[in-house]
Amino acid sequence: MVIIAKTSINIFAHKHPASKAALNSWYQIVKEVNWGNFNDVRNTFGSVDAVGNDRY
Repeated sequence: MVIIAKTSINIFAHKHPASKAALNSWYQIVKEVNWGNFNDVRNTFGSVDAVGNDRY
């Protein structure tokens, strides 16, 4: 997965402090994983939905 800018995550977390732990957890997971297809993503995050091509 390509995370374009962690800055955007940090800005959001600063405005919404209750989200900080969940966002940091999500960031660590997606930074380290190498999914091959949508089913791999769904195995990690069961509630994920596909939005267009290669966007989840």
